[in-house]
Amino acid sequence: MTGGSQIIDVALGPQHAGWRLDRALADALPSLSRERLKALVKGGALYWAGQALRDPSAKVVGDEQFRLAVPEAAPAHNRAQDIPLRVVFEDEHLLVIDKPAGLVVHPAAGNLHGTLVNALLHHCAGQLSGIGGVARPGIVHRIDKDTSGLLVVAKSDPAHEGLARQFAAHSIDRRYLAAVSGIPKSPEGTVDAPLARSSSDRKKIAIVADGRGKRAVTHWTRLKQWRDAALVECRLETGRTHQVRVHMASIGHPLLGDPVYGRYGKRLQELLKSLSFHRQALHAAVLGFTHPITKHRLSFQSEVPPDMQELFTALGV
Repeated sequence: MTGGSQIIDVALGPQHAGWRLDRALADALPSLSRERLKALVKGGALYWAGQALRDPSAKVVGDEQFRLAVPEAAPAHNRAQDIPLRVVFEDEHLLVIDKPAGLVVHPAAGNLHGTLVNALLHHCAGQLSGIGGVARPGIVHRIDKDTSGLLVVAKSDPAHEGLARQFAAHSIDRRYLAAVSGIPKSPEGTVDAPLARSSSDRKKIAIVADGRGKRAVTHWTRLKQWRDAALVECRLETGRTHQVRVHMASIGHPLLGDPVYGRYGKRLQELLKSLSFHRQALHAAVLGFTHPITKHRLSFQSEVPPDMQELFTALGV
């Protein structure tokens, strides 16, 4: 066994007899995910009677003693930065952030620093598990740079996998508030239209034919109407890139301030210019999910930020 590893003695009892080795290890070591344990076993980190075992599908006999060498998580390539965060909820497994508009979630070309990930690496220093073998926050979902509101971040591998399963099963309650151009005739509706990168502009997302893109479903409800705009709540069944923005634009009601998909009448254009409102009027207001470890149902709400509230006031004048 090599240095720089945490050595864990693992006892598997009669209750594990007949189980797959990786499943039994995950039951005995809840702080490590089954996928992580499977990778460790395949990598020769599990020993029995001094011999490395490399088959995670091997059957457990019961009453066996193993020794597991867990390498220290490699530091993330991204730099930790002391960026203020509004933390709505936090425990040892996850945290919920109320993100301001303008903050990029994940480092990418052109935005390597000053992102939510950089801020989380600083905030969670020493508290992050080796997600995939790297000490980093588990970004389970994202919201656009210029969208404000709630998102959940995993601090451990099991929490990451548990949250990812809920997103895949569409059991996460995500509701956005959006100010849109025009007034929808119906009080509510659903847009069920697949999305993919636009073939004419790779920076844009477009509705495509069935079979080409990923299924995307947005349920919307008209909450309030002004002279030539409306406030709608969008409940996401799926969570695709730019989903709300593209879906609402597709039914003739683009988000106010949207620099990519927005089209407005002269009065709205002048109003947005007078307010210097240069982002999509979209706020992730409600986030609900089942805690992946405690199994308690959690729900959070975020107040509309001042710039959107100012827009709402001006629309009502």
